[in-house]
Amino acid sequence: MPNNLDDKDIRKHIEALLFVAPENVSAGQIATILDITSDSVRKNMDILMEELAERGIRIQVHKDRFQIVSAPESSQYIEQFLNLEATTRLSRAALETLAIIAYQQPCTRPTVDAIRGVNSDGVMRTLQSKGLIEEAGRSESIGKPILYATTQDFLQHFGLKSLDDMPVLNQDKVVASRDQEPVLVQQNLLKE
Repeated sequence: MPNNLDDKDIRKHIEALLFVAPENVSAGQIATILDITSDSVRKNMDILMEELAERGIRIQVHKDRFQIVSAPESSQYIEQFLNLEATTRLSRAALETLAIIAYQQPCTRPTVDAIRGVNSDGVMRTLQSKGLIEEAGRSESIGKPILYATTQDFLQHFGLKSLDDMPVLNQDKVVASRDQEPVLVQQNLLKE
């Protein structure tokens, strides 16, 4: 039997649950706890995200899972407060590989190698060890190569609420490969 929470109470409880959750949670998990529908959770989550947009915390969405994170613009103060070292820097090769995976995901290592024109094994192992990419299944093509996708840590590292917040690709810089699938040109990928 559904409870009689109004939307304001639902948002208050969603925020509290996300605050205490040790990892990201699904709308279904929250719906079960609050005894409401997943649609009601998503509707109120959208409103809560708007309410928090100008505050010190945000709700991050990745693969229909939610987590409270600090506002990216507060990172330097948080690092100083927690006495943390500067954020880990990524090499140009790592950033290039990460951009390819982020825009083509899920994609295989051979796809990344073809776009970059060099072997990406080491860079991809580094990105996996930093938790920025993860295995996302297997391709149906010959040999069933591993598919890679970005992680929630990727969103946090770049201060994104979701993949929808990534800059739009400049379509003038997208070219067709030999098999007519779109691939990214290495420089000037993003609109300025």
